[in-house]
Formats: sequence, C-alpha cells, structure tokens
Amino acid sequence: MRKLVTCLVLSYLALSSSANAAPVFKGTNYSGEYLCKGKNDAIGDYEVIVTLKLNTLNSNAKFGVYDFNTETVNSVIYYGQAVADGNRLALTFKLSKAPNAEYSTGIGEFKKLKGRRWGFSHQYYEPDNSGGNYGTEFCAMQNAQLPPAKKKKSSNKTS
Repeated sequence: MRKLVTCLVLSYLALSSSANAAPVFKGTNYSGEYLCKGKNDAIGDYEVIVTLKLNTLNSNAKFGVYDFNTETVNSVIYYGQAVADGNRLALTFKLSKAPNAEYSTGIGEFKKLKGRRWGFSHQYYEPDNSGGNYGTEFCAMQNAQLPPAKKKKSSNKTS
C-alpha cells in the first residue's frame, strides 16, 4: 500500500510540474552563418555576414528565438534578436553600442535552397534624423549543419 501511495504522489508531482512547461521546440532550426547581399539608399550595394543561433531555452512549439548578429566588411558587429514562426522571420538589432541606441527592424521569410541550406529575404527599416532608411537583403546559409552520421553496425563474422 505504501508503494502505491508513493507511486501516486510521485506521478502527480511529475504531471503537475510538466503541465506548466512550454511545449518543446519542434520548429525548423535556422541556426548558421549566412552571407547577405543587400541594398539601401544610404550605402548602396553591400555584403554582410549574419549569424543566427537558436536560443533553446526560450524557443517552443514552432516559435524559434535566435541570438542574431551582423558583421560588416569593416568588422563592425551589430547585435540583436530574431524570431521565426514557421518560415516567417522578424528581427531587430542595435545600430550602435550607445545606451540609447536606435534599432533596425526587419521582416522576412525563409526558403529552402539546394541541399540542406536555407536562405531568407527580408526588408528592414533603420531610423535616422531625415526620415529613415529602408533596405532589402537576401541571405544564403554558408555551411549547412548536418546531423552526425549514423554508425554502421559491424558484423563480427569469422570464417
């Protein structure tokens, strides 16, 4: 009887603590390094490297939360966040390290490229003192993260 009561109490505690947990992330993991080619009125044509890293602690169901950074050809790095809901993307990053820095904000969409690579296109807005700056980018994943190869079972046949 004591074992039955203990088992019931432990089952209740396990179920009640997991009932409040967010659903496990089951969306597509877009983590990786992307080469982006873009254009805006302030700079013209440009290239940057974007890195997305899935924040597993805050991602859930099909909603992915990412640490996001952009590195320019001058090695300037802008830090921000991105979220993906299915193949839709929203992102924001600080335009400087100042405490009161303004943010660039964008929206885009992921698409499957050849092989296991992803790409995304997005439009963005950067505020400034003369009405702001709009731009577009297309970003292609550079090195797809492949799952580890499965080991083949070896047969130990002797002849």
